[in-house]
Amino acid sequence: MTVVGPFGLSVRDKALEADVQAGLSAVEHGLIAATKSDVPLVTDAAQHLVRAGGKRFRPLLTLLAAQFGDPHAPGVVPSAVVVELTHLATLYHDDVMDEADVRRGVPSANANWDNSVAVLTGDFLFARASHVLADLGPEAVRIQAEAFERLVTGQILETAGPRPEQDPIDHYLDVLAGKTGSLIAVSARFGGLMSGADERTVSVLTQFGERVGIAFQLADDVLDIASDGHESGKTPGTDLREGVATLPVLHLRARVARSGSAEDRALAGLLAGDLDDDARHAEALAGLRAHPALQEAREYTVRCAEQARDTLGPLPDCAAKDALAALCDAVVHRAG
Repeated sequence: MTVVGPFGLSVRDKALEADVQAGLSAVEHGLIAATKSDVPLVTDAAQHLVRAGGKRFRPLLTLLAAQFGDPHAPGVVPSAVVVELTHLATLYHDDVMDEADVRRGVPSANANWDNSVAVLTGDFLFARASHVLADLGPEAVRIQAEAFERLVTGQILETAGPRPEQDPIDHYLDVLAGKTGSLIAVSARFGGLMSGADERTVSVLTQFGERVGIAFQLADDVLDIASDGHESGKTPGTDLREGVATLPVLHLRARVARSGSAEDRALAGLLAGDLDDDARHAEALAGLRAHPALQEAREYTVRCAEQARDTLGPLPDCAAKDALAALCDAVVHRAG
């Protein structure tokens, strides 16, 4: 068993391992090439997060999905570069919206330069992704456009919050399906499509991508509370400080709505307050770490990962299918 890529996927098949490692290396070269500019500042800013590393979850999924067709087809690696460039662009914008100081263990672009440079760098990356995408054909452009529309809509829904009659957890899952699931679904879809896999296989891979993508983000939510920051590359409790109600917080609020204990209500009140103060933030983080709501979020994440694994059923048994199932295990491990 060998660990492949920054995400830490365990692969048992040596041929698949070599193929994926070579593909990820090609993606890295593609990312560096796509983020070069004649303007040194643009190159520095655009390559800031590329060189910081990252899990490369989306390109990895593209490369694994391509194993169900011709994994060396000319469009596979460029499509993996497109999804990662798009993801990176959203991170630049997210950090400005969230006023984040750290990303992937390094200062965020807005902290390193300023908000204007960070926003414009994100725009530059979107432009470069479109440039690569144009060579992949009109269907690829349409697929990416639809996914990007869903991604932006998910962000708007998060900003707007749930409607008065809507369950906050249902609303949050809708947000995740748009913000995260849409692009990860396209990552798998591109792998199948560019490799020439049949239509049914591409459909299964797309469904799997969306489901494992939601589980992946939910695991990040758990990590934001439970980790020491090394796993996520972000300061623990970042979402709490920014007032983002992720699944653990929503489970706590649901308990309070069902006539929770005085302790539940006190913690919910603390979380709803101003957490810019370090002492209050530390108290809130410790309280949520010890609360059953965090375990409820873990268990839901595990169920989502299991649902993603079940989606793989119609695919032919092979090393790539086993590797996709192992992605589900990796997601669960992160949430554990």
